[in-house]
Amino acid sequence: MIRIDLHAHSTASDGTLSPAELMAAAATAGLDVVAITDHDTTAGWAAASAARPPGLSLVRGAELSCRWHGAEPPISLHLLAYLFDPAYPSLVSELARVRAAREVRAERIVSLLRADGVDLTWDEVLGYAAGGTVGRPHIAQALTRAGLVGSTSEAFAPEWLGRRYRVPKAELDVFDALRLVRDAGGVAVFAHPRATRRGRIVADDLIVSLAREGLFGLEGDHTDHSPAERAHVRALAESLGLAVTGSSDFHGTHKSVTLGAETTTPGVYERLVAAASGVTPVLR
Repeated sequence: MIRIDLHAHSTASDGTLSPAELMAAAATAGLDVVAITDHDTTAGWAAASAARPPGLSLVRGAELSCRWHGAEPPISLHLLAYLFDPAYPSLVSELARVRAAREVRAERIVSLLRADGVDLTWDEVLGYAAGGTVGRPHIAQALTRAGLVGSTSEAFAPEWLGRRYRVPKAELDVFDALRLVRDAGGVAVFAHPRATRRGRIVADDLIVSLAREGLFGLEGDHTDHSPAERAHVRALAESLGLAVTGSSDFHGTHKSVTLGAETTTPGVYERLVAAASGVTPVLR
């Protein structure tokens, strides 16, 4: 059985393994195909491609920070973008804008924490990011180092980064993001669309509209989906003719989930590759 994991993060965003280490870990986990999908960046693509061991195929992608304005307040969501042209100008500029705003947001959170006497510095947070896209998990590392929380999940509790020190982030309008991915020859999958444990979720009507605009699929098999939520995703996807993917959403030690914990079927993977025209997988 071919094992395919289409959602994994490296130190190019908020994972704890470098792109090269991620490739080695994927091979150790027995994967045949792995996707690198760092937040709003392609910075890990070259290193992952260079480090890919024999027998492992690499799908180059990104997880895009998006927002749906059809609810009040608007709802944040993520699109997994695969095999798009990383040099497509409009997408490059939009991702650069989002990354810059992420850094401003993270620095603002650090300032709020320091104003309340929390012992951490912006330089420390930047050190944890190691040149990658700065995110709240890097602040969580600093909070853990200070002994204020015991883990990343504790750092995301309401009394910390989940609410008290939460600052809104810049995001792409989801329809604009989908258009940009498709214009860049890529394929878009809605990440963990029914994960109520993460917070507010979008109405099915939005997914219907995105399907009309060329959405390829829904990430159904995800550790944050309950059995009932997985069933809902599958039924909705079938009614709309969308593919269903499965992925670990691996972040290294930031989360307990392991590579290959959820997988995508070979048939869906073949459809995804056939639908893309930006770049091709780096084959084993």
